[in-house]
Amino acid sequence: MLRSRPRPATVVALATTAVTVTALGTPSVAFAEGGELGGSGKSTEPGQSAFRQPDKSFAAYVGKNRSSNGHTMLGGFGHEPSSHWMEVVPAQDHPKGSEITVGSTGEADMPGKLTKIPQARHTYRYLTSNYSEFTGMPAPLTNGGLNEKGVAARDVWSNSRKELLDMTPKDQTGPQYSDLSRIAMERAGSAREAVEILGDLIDTHGYTTYGGNSHLFADAEEGWVLVEYAGGKGLWAAERLGPDDIRVSYPGYIKEFPTDAVEGKNPDFMGSENLVSFAEKKGWYDPSEDKTFNLQKVYQEPFPTKSFPVGKNADPKDPAPYRNPVSLEKEFAGLGKVRLQDMMRIVRDPRWSDDRSGYGQVAELDPGLPDPRLATLWTAPTAAVTAPYIPVAIGTGELPVEYTQHRYMTAGASAEYLDPEYAEQEATESATQTFKRLMYATCARPRLYLGDVTAAFEGFEAQQIKDWKQVQGKAEAAPDRTADILTGYTNEQALDGLRLGNHLLDDILSRSRAAKGGLREPGTGETPDDDGSTASARSRPMGLRGPESARDRMNCDVGGGWADGSSVDRAGHYGDPSEVPDYSDARVSGRTAASAERSGDSSWRNWAPWSIAAVSLLVAAGTVWHSRRRAGSP
Repeated sequence: MLRSRPRPATVVALATTAVTVTALGTPSVAFAEGGELGGSGKSTEPGQSAFRQPDKSFAAYVGKNRSSNGHTMLGGFGHEPSSHWMEVVPAQDHPKGSEITVGSTGEADMPGKLTKIPQARHTYRYLTSNYSEFTGMPAPLTNGGLNEKGVAARDVWSNSRKELLDMTPKDQTGPQYSDLSRIAMERAGSAREAVEILGDLIDTHGYTTYGGNSHLFADAEEGWVLVEYAGGKGLWAAERLGPDDIRVSYPGYIKEFPTDAVEGKNPDFMGSENLVSFAEKKGWYDPSEDKTFNLQKVYQEPFPTKSFPVGKNADPKDPAPYRNPVSLEKEFAGLGKVRLQDMMRIVRDPRWSDDRSGYGQVAELDPGLPDPRLATLWTAPTAAVTAPYIPVAIGTGELPVEYTQHRYMTAGASAEYLDPEYAEQEATESATQTFKRLMYATCARPRLYLGDVTAAFEGFEAQQIKDWKQVQGKAEAAPDRTADILTGYTNEQALDGLRLGNHLLDDILSRSRAAKGGLREPGTGETPDDDGSTASARSRPMGLRGPESARDRMNCDVGGGWADGSSVDRAGHYGDPSEVPDYSDARVSGRTAASAERSGDSSWRNWAPWSIAAVSLLVAAGTVWHSRRRAGSP
């Protein structure tokens, strides 16, 4: 299979091609005036209108003492109107003197210059979801993932105050958010080390911003939130998250910060040397008057949404619903001991998993794994609201070509011909496109279809969660076959999930066609009727017109999440395999329905070491029959 990383020529084309949609969006949502974190931050002058800037990505951390099995969890997704694809990146050795290109081009909304910094001699194996578009930042881009050392990473916007954006140099240099995310996956052996590595890089090479950003890192013992501020001054801060913490980044934030931490005297905080002194110089912090050094008030804008009580649905007119991480932390605390399924559901919640969500990821970090290759990142190929999670282990080999890069929604694709090297890869079905189509069909009539789609995918995943423990056990017992066993099951489930998606899509489109009025035809919207064009409404530009908000984008939120409530409201039961519809007639283009045709796919089922007890064999056999019956395998 061809590697999905674009060749250098393609990367340059992606970086330099003019595109009409940016990940920063057209005028973005306005921040709520009078939010709970206003005041001493002096973020706006009297009479100044609310500041507008991008809002992107979501992440949630659950410490090990807050989980049902003592495992730290980290979940979330990125917000990008872009193609996305999954990749298993192998560990690699690099020649002495190797360099990587970092930063942004002059085309970025906050322009910069590309520069080179040294690459590590050895980089770790990691799992990630790549994507192609964030204006001025060369592809492939990433928000994090999971590496072989058990470090999970998420990347989330963090809205720096307007004055910092205004002072950011137009020729800024240094790694940007995606560079930092990828470097953390390549080099970090712990969550703390991820912060240390990235902080040192910013101190040494600078930082390229798009308006402020944050990272959320986790390992089996703890988490760390890192915030990088705009301004071109190399400002950054980090806070440790312990085993009893729940943290949401939506946006990323840090509040009270001990000032001695910049001197390396606090084990729970880190920051750039100028973090405190710069705030004093600007008059944003006065140690003689301010009781605490609150980074949220000093360096950021208020949260986009005012605080809200647990269980309260957002105002239907709110352009930035639920974007208050402190309120969401209180809500998620109501789950009690959080399970893997709860975190999957949080990331899938229709309140924020929508057309802008590029994928869904959940990492469960088990300190007791006997083999690091068993560490797992549960990944949905696009927004999890209408896509299934697939377990991908560090030891997994190549993924089905359907889950790799395709030109659907890829930046620059409409202005370039296809490189023949990618012809057969592009000819295959794109999992991202299939599940995007399912989203549009479902979310066009969410009250009618969302419940069925959710039940199907949660039932599919419930069986996977049961299977996965057995798969890991078999892989552990056969170290020389670990990769084959893990790859076989993951590939089988990825393709079965795609078949299920095709079945649901066919069913929903058939039902919508049969409904009164049939499939909805697009109206002319704001396009004037007298513009002289003879093109029909179906041939008009399909992009959103005017200022974009979360409420304008395609979404399945029926008011507080699903028809039966939010992730917390639906806690407890998760999925019933018997509710998965019969999708035996569904197919993936170019593949038969039989699992056996996939090279190595059935090895996890067919191989059993002599040391496994007979009762385990019976259980495994039952699982084989059930799964193959669902998939229509012989």
